[in-house]
Amino acid sequence: MASSKQYQIPKPPRVISPSPTPSEASGQDGYFGPTTRSAARKTRRVNSPPAIDEDSSGSDPEKRARARSRSPILEGSRRRMSGLTAKRVGAGKKGELVLPNGTSNGHLSPAAANKNYWREMSRSPSPLGLIPIHQKWRSFIHRHEIPRKILHVSIGFLTIFLYCTGRQADQIHPVLLTLLIPIAATDVIRHRYWQVNRFYIRCLGALMRESEVDGWNGVISYLLGAWIVLRFCPKDVGVMSVLLLSWCDTAASTFGRLWGHRTWRVRPGKSLAGTIAACVTGIITGVVFWGWLGPLLSHYNEGANAFAFQGVLALPPQARELLGLSVEQSSISGHVALAAMSVWAGIVASASEAVDLFGWDDNLTIPALCGVGLWGFLKVFG
Repeated sequence: MASSKQYQIPKPPRVISPSPTPSEASGQDGYFGPTTRSAARKTRRVNSPPAIDEDSSGSDPEKRARARSRSPILEGSRRRMSGLTAKRVGAGKKGELVLPNGTSNGHLSPAAANKNYWREMSRSPSPLGLIPIHQKWRSFIHRHEIPRKILHVSIGFLTIFLYCTGRQADQIHPVLLTLLIPIAATDVIRHRYWQVNRFYIRCLGALMRESEVDGWNGVISYLLGAWIVLRFCPKDVGVMSVLLLSWCDTAASTFGRLWGHRTWRVRPGKSLAGTIAACVTGIITGVVFWGWLGPLLSHYNEGANAFAFQGVLALPPQARELLGLSVEQSSISGHVALAAMSVWAGIVASASEAVDLFGWDDNLTIPALCGVGLWGFLKVFG
């Protein structure tokens, strides 16, 4: 009778997964030691792959997952794609993952498996802030300070409205002083208490620059400069100084940001393009105000509110006597005088916009220097 050893049952084959776990790799002869539940949970947590954020709700479009057909994010000279994009090394069927050796294992790539079809139908839905034109215009508005410039320009039109309705300078400068006191007091308070400053910036941050968060608000300098010229200068000089501040400064800032890199720098932060824009705007403003608006409403410019520029420019008596000229020969009037006065207004506006006076705010220095330049010119040649 044959021995029973000839009919021994063979050992079952050991099946090992393609990607053994650390416990399987360390097991010897198929024996595994006892494992507690907490240790098993810890092992699964360590070995589990990181979760993929398929649809982030953040506002930054550069941090969101993108399909491969979308625009890549440039990082230096290398293109970096999102975590949902599989790296294709060789050719394969659409949606399949291609291994580094060029073969396909028949599985879908993560990009195909986690595809969100709403991303295919719309480039970037509006609620998530991904529309490229929205991003472009938001950057454009911030870079060019659009809300601040609108406020800046509107002050000039408000000045024209007050002039056309018969308001005189002695009626306006007390109001400016009344507004200046509480606004300056608010700035002092917000710099003492950060809670007030945070609320202040939340309400008026769109009209402020970053330097004004910890510094003085430009509105204070604006009101102070307008108050000085309307209080101490003749009516037409004060009105023109405010208009030059409102429109020439805005023109210089706008054209300087657009084309300043193509021209020379007048000083740090000021370009020749901005200076030329301020000069041209000042000339146009002078022609419109002294040549059309002033004569149109001349009945508002009488007595103490009379204009310093009466349409005539002449050499001083000393220069006239030195040159041996008569009064008629040494004076100009009409369109020639208007052109000369307007050109001087443009020169004064561009110079006051470009100069740096002790580091003071240009909302204060521009109207003050314009008032001094225009009034001094009329004192000599008026």
